[in-house]
Amino acid sequence: MSDDEEYYEEDNGYNDGNGGDDYGYQEQQDDGGGYQDNQYEDQNRGQYYQGYDNNQYEDQNRGYDGQYGQGYDNNQAYDSQDYGQGGYDGSYGQQQQQDYQDYDDNNQYEDQNDILDEPEPEEYHQEDGEDEEEDDGEVTQVAAHTNAASDGDNGTNDLHGMGSMIKGAMDGFGGGGFDGVVGQIGSLISQGGGAGGLTNVFSSGGLEGIVGNLISSASHQFFGINPATGAIIGAIAGNVIFNLGGQNNSLSGIGKVILDNIISGKFKRDIQPFVPGGPSGGLAFSEQFQPIDFEQERQRCLSQRILFEDPQFPANDSSLYYKTRPDEPIVWKRPGEIYENPQLIVGEKSRFDVKQGALGDCWLLAAVANLTLRDELFYRVVPPNQSFTENYAGIFHFQFWRYGQWVDVVIDDRLPTVGGRLCYMRSHENNEFWSALLEKAYAKLYGGYENLDGGTTAEALEDFTGGLTEFFDLTKADKATTLAMLVRGMQMGSLFGCSIDADENVKEAQLTNGLVRGHAYSITAIHTVNTYYNGQIPLLRIRNPWGNSKEWNGAWSDGSAEWNGVDGGQREQMGVNFSKDGEFWMSFDDFMHEFTQMEVCNLSADVMDEISEMTGVEVNEKQKHQWVEKQQDGEWNSRRGTAGGCQNNETYCNNPQYGTYFQVPHDSVENDGKCTVIAAVLQKYRRELRSKNLDNLAIGFSVYKADGGQAMSNAIIRSEKPIARTKVFINMREVTVRFRIHPGAYVIVPCTFDAYDDAAFLLRVYANAGFETTQLR
Repeated sequence: MSDDEEYYEEDNGYNDGNGGDDYGYQEQQDDGGGYQDNQYEDQNRGQYYQGYDNNQYEDQNRGYDGQYGQGYDNNQAYDSQDYGQGGYDGSYGQQQQQDYQDYDDNNQYEDQNDILDEPEPEEYHQEDGEDEEEDDGEVTQVAAHTNAASDGDNGTNDLHGMGSMIKGAMDGFGGGGFDGVVGQIGSLISQGGGAGGLTNVFSSGGLEGIVGNLISSASHQFFGINPATGAIIGAIAGNVIFNLGGQNNSLSGIGKVILDNIISGKFKRDIQPFVPGGPSGGLAFSEQFQPIDFEQERQRCLSQRILFEDPQFPANDSSLYYKTRPDEPIVWKRPGEIYENPQLIVGEKSRFDVKQGALGDCWLLAAVANLTLRDELFYRVVPPNQSFTENYAGIFHFQFWRYGQWVDVVIDDRLPTVGGRLCYMRSHENNEFWSALLEKAYAKLYGGYENLDGGTTAEALEDFTGGLTEFFDLTKADKATTLAMLVRGMQMGSLFGCSIDADENVKEAQLTNGLVRGHAYSITAIHTVNTYYNGQIPLLRIRNPWGNSKEWNGAWSDGSAEWNGVDGGQREQMGVNFSKDGEFWMSFDDFMHEFTQMEVCNLSADVMDEISEMTGVEVNEKQKHQWVEKQQDGEWNSRRGTAGGCQNNETYCNNPQYGTYFQVPHDSVENDGKCTVIAAVLQKYRRELRSKNLDNLAIGFSVYKADGGQAMSNAIIRSEKPIARTKVFINMREVTVRFRIHPGAYVIVPCTFDAYDDAAFLLRVYANAGFETTQLR
């Protein structure tokens, strides 16, 4: 983000008398590989004012004529032409974005972004006894950033920034303020047993320790695998049959246990075989392919002594691109034809180091880096029941969350090469292939390698975990609010990552304080210590996935003088360990000063239940607070009259409406009679439809207090202010709002910016208490 970056929000002062919601928007100009000379011109896509014509906005595909305040003068100001619906005069304030990345010869991205700041979302409290919040009367639409981020850059920007925080973030923390949050941490630690501070079983590495103890104590019985190596006992070696096999996997303790539970039948995922196709342009689905069962197909290939060739994703140009041919000729090769002794997973530490190739999918790379931090999540995506030795037949499978359902994506292991080397994602160890094969499976999921050009890390993180992801810009964050989010997240089992903006000239440049720029860290615990000079100080425990000596060397680092003032008993309780293991403590103040990005991946109780089944460890006993998740499929369909558009349109109330009834948990973090809710609307299939010139639509949603379990009429919905809403309509895959409310009934209305735009969507709601959802319209 450049120093001279500004957010332009036009406030024309016009409103309709019903809450003053004036809406504006901006179209995304990124085609995934970079912005093209800042031109707002696209004659084929038909999306939102895409042509400049004598400084006039004119849509040549959709026929908008003189309705949207189209006069664009030399000062980039809008003429106040009457929109004519509900009195919205000249309300479509636009912001201009210029965002591009140059790919240099060293496979590094130089990110030269001028990114728009998101205005802080308004939250309206009209509860009894509360003051009504003032509305600034404007909602704008801004462009999504599909950044192919440089290594370590999580693709974050202010569209996911602290602006998405709610004004009620300080509820229940001693009356608000930083000291109020700090004061609550100590009591929460004592309530949770105090071991290691305020944490959760995932981010603390606790699950890994529990599983390791089970293995070392021989209390875990292995069926069909060698517990020392993780190799399948008695399997047919692929290199004997095909002369293309390699070495066994190098599995962690969690990986060995999961593999054993798969072989013994103790664990079987609720998962569907993936079938390519999706919608053909509208909402009709292709039935060209039949599902592939991984186990059955692998056994067929072994019995016939043939290598698998994927009919759904062939090794030809159709799988590589739909528009832009690769610069160099591509030769498809199997790993055994590229390197001797290929291996799916080499060492535990080596898999952290994944490199980008010639594809603009650094957003995917950043998500992969986060995935490797947690074994229990890694092996959900990369099943350990496959390798280049045991039952090798050129067939592999990977599992992704896709629009609310986990799918099993089966591929062959023919990979694109140039000059005998992998040309796309690869591991640091030349003979390690899990990352290249995962990327191929992900490309198949979305219809081809070129479809992975450009995206956000949140998108891939959700596809890898099934969680709901939020991003925050720490450079613009409120300190107290950030700490409150960490406290709540740790109690709810959320995973936290952090990073420092990458140096565009030096990959993973190490700073003098020991931290590494452009590198993904995880936050594993929060604790407080009492000091003589500064009173109570919150500390964060942070993990470098390299697990080596590259650690923070400032205050509260290993062996620093600050620890001399902390009682030995408390240090033992905190699990303070001065060793070169990549894990270190630092004060919250230093964290806010040094790190620039933070990401939160919220995991539901369903995820934790599955991990319990995978590992045999009862996670519920270790993780007290959990998110409850509900989801509903929906669609905006102009033929059925459900594509109503935003509130600028008289048809707004025709949009699908979803009723919810929230309860308040008796043991909530805040304990103030409210519940915390995260709502998200995800538009489906837009990445898959890129080849048909259909990109993301601008989407948003509003949440209203409801008197009963009925759909809201046009008159009622026009007279009510939303209690929460997306501040901007944005053409991203998913929009998310976090808010706090009293128990009761509410209605969620997802919508597109323009009326009559057709798309399928998924509504997801997370809450810290049980609740119900129903489709009202």
